[in-house]
Amino acid sequence: MIGLRIGALRRRLRLEAPSYTSDEGGGAIVAWNPVTTLWAEVIPLSGGEELRADGLQSIAKYEVRIRYRADISPEMRFVFDGRVLEIQAVRDIEGRRRWLSCLCEELGS
Repeated sequence: MIGLRIGALRRRLRLEAPSYTSDEGGGAIVAWNPVTTLWAEVIPLSGGEELRADGLQSIAKYEVRIRYRADISPEMRFVFDGRVLEIQAVRDIEGRRRWLSCLCEELGS
C-alpha cells in the first residue's frame, strides 16, 4: 500500500469526456461533457516549459489519485477551480481495483 487514505481525497473534481461532431471543413469539433464529480488527491509533480507545435508552452504535471473506476481513459480530463488537467496515463495503483493514479498535464499559455 502506498499510504493512500480516504482523508487524502480533499479536492472535488469534475471528470469530463469528449464528444466529437464533424464540421463542414472535414475536421471535428470537440465538446466536453461532464461524466461525474468525484473526490481526489491532487499532487503536483513538476512544472516547466516545453516547445510544442504552436511555440513555447508552460506545462505543470500532476498525479491525481481517486477511487478505482473502470471507465477512465487518457482521452478524458479533470476540471477544478477553473483549471483543466488532461489525463495522460491511468494505472491501477495496487492492481486490486481500489485506487487509480492518473498522470495529468495542465497546459498554460
